[in-house]
Amino acid sequence: MLRALAAAPSPDPTPSVDCRTNDWCKPILELTNSTWLAEGSYWIILKPLRIILIVLLAVAARWALHRTINRLVRTTTEGAVPTLLRPLRERIPSATLTPEEFVPERRRQRAEAIGSVLRSVVTAFVFGIALLMVLREFSFDLAPLLASAGIAGVALGFGAQSLVKDLIAGLFMLIEDQYGVGDTVDLGEATGVVEAVGLRVTTVRDGRGVLWYIRNGEIVRVGNKSQGWALVVVDLPIGFAGTEEATAVLRTAAASVAMDPELAPQIVEEPDVLGVEQITVDGAVLRTVVKTTADGQFAVGRELRRRLAEALENSGITARIAAARLYPGMPTRPQAPGETGTGGAT
Repeated sequence: MLRALAAAPSPDPTPSVDCRTNDWCKPILELTNSTWLAEGSYWIILKPLRIILIVLLAVAARWALHRTINRLVRTTTEGAVPTLLRPLRERIPSATLTPEEFVPERRRQRAEAIGSVLRSVVTAFVFGIALLMVLREFSFDLAPLLASAGIAGVALGFGAQSLVKDLIAGLFMLIEDQYGVGDTVDLGEATGVVEAVGLRVTTVRDGRGVLWYIRNGEIVRVGNKSQGWALVVVDLPIGFAGTEEATAVLRTAAASVAMDPELAPQIVEEPDVLGVEQITVDGAVLRTVVKTTADGQFAVGRELRRRLAEALENSGITARIAAARLYPGMPTRPQAPGETGTGGAT
């Protein structure tokens, strides 16, 4: 039994390599005719060189892919934009007026954000493959490792479904340029100005100063009030006054807004009084509209309402409305000689 143990070969802690069939150390074996020297050179010289080569190739591949992404980002911000990276409203001809309306700085920020995500994904992918190749060079059995990684990935996917949903939704929001920092948006529960857009969370500050953190995966609709143009609609009651008289008064007041040098750059189309929008128990309601830029809609809207209200008051229509409400039988307009009847609300 002792002889059998003595005759048994001792286990070799280092995996052996047959240099007669291995293309890496076979030339050294043929040159030196020494198996020991050929195997030693394989583990001491050739194996480290292969690992270094893998690392260098990974670094070179990462550099080339990052350079391509950076060039794509630069092209996006300076000139022609690939269809995939164009904002959704630019792909729809009727969605806006002209492409010149889009701010280059906004496009640059969006492209930089998408480029950062792509660079991170490329880095993780390239160096992940390089790590597996290096482990294989050290004779690690990758099958259990890959199986464990697959199981861990499935478990992580089930446990972090909401996180993955948020990240994917945030990425598509950036690609489609649904909204950006500084936009006034309606996200359902929160309406306000966007202060930050991330892959997982969008931050919105509402009109009362409350800061809302909204997960991107929970956003099912977006109303953006800062893209393209806006339409200011003002409905004013005129009681039972003459509609032609009230329309002329409102049209003059609206035209004065368009001639204001401070507001004119914010107006896309001239204001227009469309006419009677509805009839109520208090009389007719006239609608006035004006198309403005997205940024100027609030200032133009406030000034338009102020001037329309003042015009109705200065023309006496407002006083007639109030009098008709207090005294239903009182005429709302002067009666012509010989005219009979109340001429007002009954």
